[in-house]
Amino acid sequence: MLVVAAALLALAAPAPTLVAAGDVASCRSTGDEATARLLDRIPGTIALLGDSVYERGTREEYRRCFSWRRHKARIRPAVGNHEYLTPGAAGYFAYFRVPQWYSYDLGGWHVVVLDSNCGPAGGCGPDSPQAGWLREDLAANPAPCTLAYAHHPRFSSGLHGSDRTLAPLWHILRERGVDLVLGGHDHHYERFRPIGGIRQFVVGTGGRSLYPVVRRLPASEAVAHAYGLLVLKLRDEGYAWRFVAVDGGTRDSGTGRCR
Repeated sequence: MLVVAAALLALAAPAPTLVAAGDVASCRSTGDEATARLLDRIPGTIALLGDSVYERGTREEYRRCFSWRRHKARIRPAVGNHEYLTPGAAGYFAYFRVPQWYSYDLGGWHVVVLDSNCGPAGGCGPDSPQAGWLREDLAANPAPCTLAYAHHPRFSSGLHGSDRTLAPLWHILRERGVDLVLGGHDHHYERFRPIGGIRQFVVGTGGRSLYPVVRRLPASEAVAHAYGLLVLKLRDEGYAWRFVAVDGGTRDSGTGRCR
């Protein structure tokens, strides 16, 4: 009876929520205060997709300008390029106290956090330290569903565009059956159809500013120009997504299954 009861409780348990956005805070913007208020209403783990505070990610900017600070306990950040404008991204690492790249589990999902700044990361090639770690981490954590995120997107229709230097890391993620990849850097929202089995989202809508979409890539399925958050429900065999704008409206939504 105890085994049956435990199984029923597991079935009744709500799916974990991952809330994602990057390119967030500045003392010269109010968009980040709006997304911080939206976070007040949305529970779950926060995937902060880099460029957490502008312009240089200094300790003083985290103290004065980081409007998401009240949610710090549930943030799992990735480092962006603006943090590295302070040598060694010292302000970022002192504030968040996380490794340069790392992983964690969320419900039945395995989540990988990468450093897409290839120079400070020691390269992003197939023989780089991060690539070696990524292979080992994914081999040691064969979860039914896996998600990865970093600051720079492999594919983007935005101002910065696709980052080809990340191709070797993308190849590892694709080869190991990763299901979702999230990035920021371009300040818009974009959803792609699965490419090599991986569905990618760009969510650079945390509040700093918004960028135009320059040229829609063929695999791009949805675009939104609004400050807001990607809300992912991570189910045992799949996921559901919503892009929620700061006005409370849902600009994109859908479901998918793990590979």
